[in-house]
Amino acid sequence: MESHGSSFSSLQAYFRALSQTPTRLSRRAGSVSTSFDEVSRVRARSGPYMQRTLRWFDLVGFGVGGMVGAGVFVSTGRGALCAGPALVLSYAIAGLCALLSAFCYTEFAVDMPVAGGAFSYLRVTFGEFAAFLTGANLVMDYVMSNAAVARSFTAYLGTAIGVSTDKWRLTVPSLPDGFNQIDIVAVLVVLIITLIICYSTRESSVVNMVLTALHILFIAFVILVGFWQGDWTNFTKPGDPEHHPSGFFPFGASGVFEGAAMVYLSYIGYDAVSTMAEEARDPVKDIPIGVSGSVILVTILYCLMAASMSKLLPYDMFNAETPFVAAFRGKSDGWGWVSNVIGVGASFGILTSLLVAMLGQARYMCVIGRSSVVPAWFARVHPKTSTPVNASAFLGVFTAAIALFTELRVLVDLVSIGTLFVFYMVANAVIYRRYVAQGTTDPRPTVFFLCSFTLTSTIFTLTWKFAPPGQPKGFMLSACGVIALALMQIFHCMVPQARKPEFWGVPLMPWIPSISIFLNIFLLGSLNGPSYVQFGLFSALVVLVYVFYSVHASFDAEEDEFFGQKNGESHMESKEIEDLGLKV
Repeated sequence: MESHGSSFSSLQAYFRALSQTPTRLSRRAGSVSTSFDEVSRVRARSGPYMQRTLRWFDLVGFGVGGMVGAGVFVSTGRGALCAGPALVLSYAIAGLCALLSAFCYTEFAVDMPVAGGAFSYLRVTFGEFAAFLTGANLVMDYVMSNAAVARSFTAYLGTAIGVSTDKWRLTVPSLPDGFNQIDIVAVLVVLIITLIICYSTRESSVVNMVLTALHILFIAFVILVGFWQGDWTNFTKPGDPEHHPSGFFPFGASGVFEGAAMVYLSYIGYDAVSTMAEEARDPVKDIPIGVSGSVILVTILYCLMAASMSKLLPYDMFNAETPFVAAFRGKSDGWGWVSNVIGVGASFGILTSLLVAMLGQARYMCVIGRSSVVPAWFARVHPKTSTPVNASAFLGVFTAAIALFTELRVLVDLVSIGTLFVFYMVANAVIYRRYVAQGTTDPRPTVFFLCSFTLTSTIFTLTWKFAPPGQPKGFMLSACGVIALALMQIFHCMVPQARKPEFWGVPLMPWIPSISIFLNIFLLGSLNGPSYVQFGLFSALVVLVYVFYSVHASFDAEEDEFFGQKNGESHMESKEIEDLGLKV
């Protein structure tokens, strides 16, 4: 009989486990959990429960604080270089894509209010391996984006007090370009926030509310000043017409969608709200309002900010790193001081975004630890603070290490592709879960639909991106659109739903999650080649970790659990679910 951890008890035991890898992969990779297990037995592996102290306005505050600020201040400049003044539409498209994904997240979070977010949703749908691949990508997205945002804090703080960013950072000539600017301030900010989130979620919410309220005041100021002082001709006329195209769509529709993919980083914060489900007082009411409400509010603010920015300055004069500050800096009509005000406001926004995102990444890591595919040490919840201290501290130090030396431009593309991949997987999962009941429903029609729809969306995206303009391209795009619509309608009419959500479900199933699948694939197609290389390398590393560690650790945990239940320990499950009282 194997005991928990026996695969790693000695070198000989590990090699013996490796020889059984094919068998263990076939047993564990596709193994699915259940909602009941996730909210009871699996949840109990963390020890003490996280306290249910958050209401819907806390979740909206976390969502707004997590999205508004860092994203728009970090990615607007880069997005404008792709879309020009039509960046307003890029933000609207990205917001629509985020809202559709938010619906998918909400259905899962209401039915299964645990801190695991996408990891837990995929674990109960597609199994352990798909969940681990997605969860690892999402945790890395959080770490990378938080590191990027922390470094941008240094830039905006320097602007607020009138000190150049170069004076805050140390240059190390021996390191390669993109990794040679040492940022001590970014490290300190990450470590301080790590201490806050380790202390208490309730107090973290209060801090977030205060910082978010202050930040929104600054945003309102920026929007008003932009519309007051700006010039409408900037929406159609670049600063250098000889070298840059004119018009509201200087780079066409492809530029708009490329810009949408670029600014999608700005919406990653709503995903963190779903990880707070385990700490919501009334998940059925609080989660839908918190997730969807925050996405809608943020989309409106982003579109207004992009319009304000475009009115202030021609798109070809945007500064890629600090566009809002650059719009006012050096103005000779007495408005140069606004750049300092924007620096202060952006600093508040960056702090709230970091706070929320670091709360989210720790809860993801905590639940991944519960599944045993990473050491169970990450799953522990501190009995006094009711927070996942181990996961928070580890990821905080990891984020600080990356923020110390890695430049923003190295991080952003990998974050965008990873986020879109995760949202694509969740949209597939919500369809699969509605139409397939394990053991009673034939999954083949649903799998065929998901694969066919993904293939059609991919062909449409590749045709849009690479086919030369002309009649053949129009025919291919139209054909793909007709096929996609036909697939959705046939699937809707021919395949009955296997389950109906008890409390809250995505409306217009399967149309809304299917549109989300299409938009995520289309935005993925707008990213550049190096992004896919980075994503492929990281995903390959994740697969290696799963094959050489995770599958054996989860196999050992499964064996221990099996024998433990055989010895009479399964009675704890009923007590756990009785104590929850949380699904209603």
